[in-house]
Amino acid sequence: MQTVQDAAALRAAIRGWRSKGETVGFVPTMGNLHAGHHSLIKLARARTERVVASVFVNPTQFGPNEDFERYPRTLTQDQSGLAEHDCDLLFAPDVSTIYPFGAAGSVSLHVPQLTETLEGAHRPGHFDGVATVVCKLFNLVQPDIAVFGQKDFQQLKVIERMVRDMSLPVKIVGAATLRADDGLALSSRNQYLSVAERALAPQIYATLQQMRELVAKGHAWRVVEQAAAAKLARAGFEPDYAAIRRAEDLAEPADGEREGLVALIAARLGTTRLIDNLPFD
Repeated sequence: MQTVQDAAALRAAIRGWRSKGETVGFVPTMGNLHAGHHSLIKLARARTERVVASVFVNPTQFGPNEDFERYPRTLTQDQSGLAEHDCDLLFAPDVSTIYPFGAAGSVSLHVPQLTETLEGAHRPGHFDGVATVVCKLFNLVQPDIAVFGQKDFQQLKVIERMVRDMSLPVKIVGAATLRADDGLALSSRNQYLSVAERALAPQIYATLQQMRELVAKGHAWRVVEQAAAAKLARAGFEPDYAAIRRAEDLAEPADGEREGLVALIAARLGTTRLIDNLPFD
């Protein structure tokens, strides 16, 4: 596997593949990779001849009180994992490559409506940073497809909307959430959990399942949301939200609506903020 840091080397490698008629899949990441990320590489590999991954901890998607400095940088470990899972090229740029005028002076993209609820309401500006960096990476890599995990469900929807609105020639592929045996969604932030917190964490997925079951039985979605948040609080979580939304656009469902929905939870457990979701269909 080749590792490059600058745009010229990245484009030269991709130009060589394109000259042979090879298709390119792309998996953007912030590093500290685990089995969930590797499953995205596998999916991209199944659909394209060449696979590029990026590792870039994007400063513009972190709020002032979030963990940008704390976010683990494990590039050597990431390189080994990507090579083992048949990635062709790792793009590991520095900040000046992605933001030549500095992060604060960068052009910024805003996706309206989708970014103003749930995560967007609790993390103002977060999705502007996500949309901006993903658009920049798509311009650099120019992939045929890009693979994103469904664990970050709202992020996936924001990127789908951005690609369509900006007329980018990239097919977005959503990959199913990879989970531990007890249901906990794999995440780089799970490593911050204490032993006791890790034992409690699967209750998020159990709560999502219960939310889906109650709506299927005809319970009002607002009542289900309130009960889920209360249940998590009693268990020791600090929930930011336990929500039921339309999967297509994250709008609130109509009364009695049961199809095409998704349940989403964000909650703190100790100092760690966990998110997860469960589509109903």
